[in-house]
Amino acid sequence: MWADTLLAAERSHLLRLVLWGGASVLTGTALLAVLRVRGQRSPLLELFALVTAVWGAVDMGLATWGLRSLEVRNLAAATRFDRFLWLNVGLDMGYVMVGLTLLIIGWRGARRAGLIGAGIGVIVQALALVILDLLLAGQISR
Repeated sequence: MWADTLLAAERSHLLRLVLWGGASVLTGTALLAVLRVRGQRSPLLELFALVTAVWGAVDMGLATWGLRSLEVRNLAAATRFDRFLWLNVGLDMGYVMVGLTLLIIGWRGARRAGLIGAGIGVIVQALALVILDLLLAGQISR
C-alpha cells in the first residue's frame, strides 16, 4: 500500500469516527432531553443515553485530535499503525464483553435496570468501533 493511500484511508476512518461520535452525542442527549421534558424516570434509558453521549464525545474528541496529527507514514510507522489497529479491535471486543457482563449482572444478579441500560450502551458503542476498525483493517490490508 502506498503512503498516500494509507493516509487517505486513515483520514476516512477518523472522519467516520467523528460522524459516529457526533451521532452518538446527539442521540444520547436527545434521549435524555425527551425523558426530562416528559418528566419520566427510566434508569435503563437514562444510563443507555448517558453512556451513548459520553462515549460519543470521547470518540469525537480522539478522532478530531487524530485528524489534526495525521501525517504520511513510512513503512515502520505503517506497520506500527497496523498493529495498533488490531490491538484496538481486540480491545473493542473486550469492551463488548464488559458490556455483556454489565447486562448479565443487571439482569440476573442485581435486577438493576440502570446496569442493563449501561451494558447495552457499551455493547452498541463497542460493536460500532469493532465494525469501523475492521473496515479500516480491510482497506489497508489489500
